Amino acid sequence: MRRAVLLGLSGIVAVAALVSLQAREAVAIKSFKDQFEAKYVKPESKDAKEKAFAEAVEKAKCNVCHEGKTKKERNVYGTALSVLLDKTDDKENKEKIQKSMVIVEFIKSDPADKKSPTFGELIKHGKLPGGEPKEEKEEEK
Repeated sequence: MRRAVLLGLSGIVAVAALVSLQAREAVAIKSFKDQFEAKYVKPESKDAKEKAFAEAVEKAKCNVCHEGKTKKERNVYGTALSVLLDKTDDKENKEKIQKSMVIVEFIKSDPADKKSPTFGELIKHGKLPGGEPKEEKEEEK
């Protein structure tokens, strides 16, 4: 009985540790998400593209920059931003975050294709800069 209680408590402690690690990681990224939304998302706009983009960002959440199930997996847009930003050192530096997003606007969304649109062009046309979240693509198949 004592062994079962200890095993149960160990499991609870392990789950709590995992949850707290995930919460800390999300907080570090939250400031980047907030700055992205402040710069590009206009939910009150009358423009159909801007409204659709706001809805897409709301639905994608962290998948604007990330893909998969962990925050370590970045899409092409998140990868481009990660070259300029450090999630620990820059998370409170709004000016650097904003400047980095402007720089990344001029990067091609597919580095292998010279004809691909830039991240800025995608955003301007109401499309997510990193493409559709992978989970969404898989559900459509």
